[in-house]
Amino acid sequence: MGLTEQPWLQLLLFLVFLVIYFVTMVGNLGLMALIWKDAHLHMPMYFFLGGLAFADACTSTSVTPRMLVSFLDKTAMISLAECITQFYFFASSATTECFLLVVMAYDRYVAICNPLLYPVLMSNRFCTKLISISFVIGFLHPLIHVSLLLKLTFCRSNIIQYFYCEILQLFKISCSDPSMNALMIFIFAALIQISTLMTIIISYTRVLFDILKKKSEKGKSKAFSTCSAHLLSVSLYYGTLIFMYVRPAAGLAEGQDKMYSLFYTVIIPLLNPFIYSLRNKEVVGALRRVAKK
Repeated sequence: MGLTEQPWLQLLLFLVFLVIYFVTMVGNLGLMALIWKDAHLHMPMYFFLGGLAFADACTSTSVTPRMLVSFLDKTAMISLAECITQFYFFASSATTECFLLVVMAYDRYVAICNPLLYPVLMSNRFCTKLISISFVIGFLHPLIHVSLLLKLTFCRSNIIQYFYCEILQLFKISCSDPSMNALMIFIFAALIQISTLMTIIISYTRVLFDILKKKSEKGKSKAFSTCSAHLLSVSLYYGTLIFMYVRPAAGLAEGQDKMYSLFYTVIIPLLNPFIYSLRNKEVVGALRRVAKK
């Protein structure tokens, strides 16, 4: 059913989200290309940032193009196979992003708290393993929910009151009992989101204490700038995800549901490359070097 049933508003939203998707892809893919192109950015922090940009691009691509089609298509039909595929790729990229944010927090912890050991602890081989593990977990986790979804039958209704195939909305139109599915969503969402968020908080707490104890004023400013950008992204991302999936029984209004979903499917993938790059002198410097060439 999309975001609205008003024809004039659908056209306006189509144009708005088309621009958002274009900027999102240029920002994330451009950041990946910049990290690959500039030798000064061939460091663990930027490898992780490139992985995050790829995950954000996948999140946006799993949702926004199909939403744009629905704005123009009066029938707005989607097959069950397409619907489950859309959910799989969204859940995969969202799970991957959670673990990449943990890896980035650990990277900042080692860089600020153990700078002398940083080249040893964060070798290229180890960083590649961390990124690979994040993506493998991301690809495997949604398979659990997809396998449970395939056991449900959908004969009650074919109308999804949403703008993409969100799994909690699919439970509402199932004529089978989805209680086991909902329980597994809650358990895995709580396990992944709470554990990764707590790890991130612990890492940045240690970083904060170390900054206050040891660093010079210049060092404090640089460390705070980097960490504040990370924490802004984390707070936006986890805040909306936890409200949606760790508290599915909280009874959020339909409009609130859609607003939370828009944040982690559309807005955050748009903001992340700018949050991480515009406040980073190395990235801005690399962009200037590439522009001059």
